[in-house]
Amino acid sequence: MTDYYETKAHPITKRMVWEAYKEIRSNGKAAGIDGINLADYAKDLQHNLYKLWNRMTSGSYFPSSIREKQIPKSGGGTRGLGISTVEDRIAQQVVKKHLEHRIDPTFHESSYGYRPQRNPHQAIRKATSNCIKYSWVLDLDIKAFFDSVDHHLLMKAVRRYTEEKWVLLYIERWLKVRILKEDGIEVARNEGTPQGSVLSPLLSNLFMHFVFDKWMEKHFPTIPFERFCDDVIVHCRSEKQALYLKSKIANRLRDCNLTLNEQKTKIVFCKNPNNKGVKGYEHESFDFLGFSYQPMEVPTKNGILLLTLPTMSRKSKKNVMEKIRKMAIYNQRGRIQELASKINERTRGWINYYGAFNKNGTTQIWYRLNRILIKWIMKVRKWNFRRALKWFKCVYKTRPGLFVHWEVAHP
Repeated sequence: MTDYYETKAHPITKRMVWEAYKEIRSNGKAAGIDGINLADYAKDLQHNLYKLWNRMTSGSYFPSSIREKQIPKSGGGTRGLGISTVEDRIAQQVVKKHLEHRIDPTFHESSYGYRPQRNPHQAIRKATSNCIKYSWVLDLDIKAFFDSVDHHLLMKAVRRYTEEKWVLLYIERWLKVRILKEDGIEVARNEGTPQGSVLSPLLSNLFMHFVFDKWMEKHFPTIPFERFCDDVIVHCRSEKQALYLKSKIANRLRDCNLTLNEQKTKIVFCKNPNNKGVKGYEHESFDFLGFSYQPMEVPTKNGILLLTLPTMSRKSKKNVMEKIRKMAIYNQRGRIQELASKINERTRGWINYYGAFNKNGTTQIWYRLNRILIKWIMKVRKWNFRRALKWFKCVYKTRPGLFVHWEVAHP
């Protein structure tokens, strides 16, 4: 893996393949259509990476079909997650790494999704700031975005950044790769980028960069927005402006073979100190990146302010509670310290994400988790509720940092 400059027909080095493997080995443990997971692949790593490099440099590399797994959506129903083989993930990472440093610096400052040095909290902070300045939000929903991306338009966008034959060759092959459904049927794909693939976030961002960001910059340069891949909110000064923009954006998406979901797209009135004329508007809240923006009373030195601020959304709470249930805490054995270590691995991430703006909005979950822990004590120690609660409170007094969530909701 040390011969950096050894290449064939296409300028792909062994080092590029090795670095790509190191990037993907920490993400996605599931096996693709070939049944080989990362652990299996690593058993003969040097040979496998050499074989992949040899095929990519000669142009004889063809990706395998993608295994589709249906996963539940927070709002009900399911969505298809594409699981590529380990080899395909590495190959896609080679291309992603090669392109990203050229493409990403050109992206709009209001684009936050799946980018280096960008994260959802930055988008949420900006959206919060704009909700205080602007009284109206256009909450956009693009119908089946990942399944609808036009391949011809996407490749046109890629060619704006590179004409390298090997890059175009492999991206086109990945876009056309077949999907193996859960029922065993393989289907061809003429549009869309599979969710879950290594390269899909970059390609999706690139597509939306030209479809939406650049278009907004050209035609509505003074209108602020936040975009996280296909999740977009636009800030307006009036309902009339929001309705006008909705019509224009719908036409723009239609021109690019995308469809605005009319049922889920909505115009929202944001309460803030700058407006007092609208009462009882149909929509006064919206969800964005797991948070619900809704009117809240904020105490100040001069009285109470009514602002539209983010808090953990109802869907997010339901999703987290479902994950807590799947942890099967009742069936755990051992000491409470061991149980705390297992639970903290999950709760720490949830608190850091959802508690960053309003920890009080997460307390309902942690009180329910405390109840589950008390029932665990009752089962393990065969105590009644009162005795288990007394002991639980004693543990908190002696070790208040044992459970991460106790910083928000203690017993």
